[in-house]
Amino acid sequence: MTTTKKTWLALLLAAACTALQAQAPATVRIGVLSDMSGPFSGWSGKGSALAAEMAVEDFKRTRPGFPYRIELQSADFQLKPDLAVTIARKWVFDGVNAIVDVPHSTSALAVNGALRGSNAAFLITGAQHDDLTTKECSANSVHWTFDTASLVRPAVSTLARGGHNSWFFVTVDFAGGKSMEEYSRAVLAENGGQAVGGVRTPLGAPDFSSFLLQAQASKAKVVALIQGGSDAVNAMKQADEFGLPKGQKLVVPFLQLTDVQGMGLALAQGLTFTEAFYWDADEGKRAFARRFAARFGGRMPTAVQAGAYSAVQHYLGAVEAARSTNGPTVVAKMKELPVTDAAFAPGRVRADGRMVHDMFLVEVKAPAESKADWDLYKVVKRIKAEDAFRPMSRDCALVR
Repeated sequence: MTTTKKTWLALLLAAACTALQAQAPATVRIGVLSDMSGPFSGWSGKGSALAAEMAVEDFKRTRPGFPYRIELQSADFQLKPDLAVTIARKWVFDGVNAIVDVPHSTSALAVNGALRGSNAAFLITGAQHDDLTTKECSANSVHWTFDTASLVRPAVSTLARGGHNSWFFVTVDFAGGKSMEEYSRAVLAENGGQAVGGVRTPLGAPDFSSFLLQAQASKAKVVALIQGGSDAVNAMKQADEFGLPKGQKLVVPFLQLTDVQGMGLALAQGLTFTEAFYWDADEGKRAFARRFAARFGGRMPTAVQAGAYSAVQHYLGAVEAARSTNGPTVVAKMKELPVTDAAFAPGRVRADGRMVHDMFLVEVKAPAESKADWDLYKVVKRIKAEDAFRPMSRDCALVR
């Protein structure tokens, strides 16, 4: 073959490849970065991955003309901030457009910093630290399900005003736990209460006995267990074995549905706390939850899992409206569009990245009140979005 023929053949092949690339749809890649095996896996993990998958399926069904292919992947960051950042950076290098979940505040803050200024969006559905929308807010991220203020204020203020005004804290020693204790102390002081002491526990502690003895010795009216996932379940069970409470009220400010199921109603009955989502709160939530349960061994979704569904739906709608997969561009469009999905609507994303929606003050039912396996809460009060979330802070550069 002559050189001229080789040149023409190469040009024809290049033109053909270019034409095929032009015809092939662009791809939106979403990564679910979660705790698949640790203490938070029950209320995130594989359930968050399934929720994201359902969001993609529902979106594609209602938007048949969506001009992008959608790919999902997931990984376990083992509650290690350095591993979470390593995975996130690799994903972005490989073309992942959005990262979802990260149910661990220390890791979420680290990933948030790593993604700032990148082309990726960060949909924070599993962590609660307020810094994510105050001094660490980012044009790349939205904070979806809950935050420290929305979880702590309703329950702590209600209890303090009711006479439970001296507290001892048994707090898991990482950023999310510490922020909840600090905020609880501030709310207590606002309502005439006081903290009489506290102790920090390692994540995944197998034995809470020494911590509970200190709480018992404090003679505080309230022992607040600021734990999460299986740690909260273990702490409650050991407190019951120790005979707590005897003149002391046990409070767990942050619980998910699977935690209560793990404790059992006989132990958890009467606990009052704030939830971002409850599957039986209205018909839209029931319909979504039943579809989820049918694919997840009969287990109803937690707030974190429902948050993953809602955030992915809204993200894809913003990709379509913005005609872009650039993270900051899509996040900006998410702030313009109303949140309309069945799990969290109505809602909206503020300038600081905080998605605001109604919250629920709930009380765990007694065994005799429950009519089915996942019939666990009485909704004491539906808290309107404007009352549930703190105002935007000028600590956020996006607000300034």
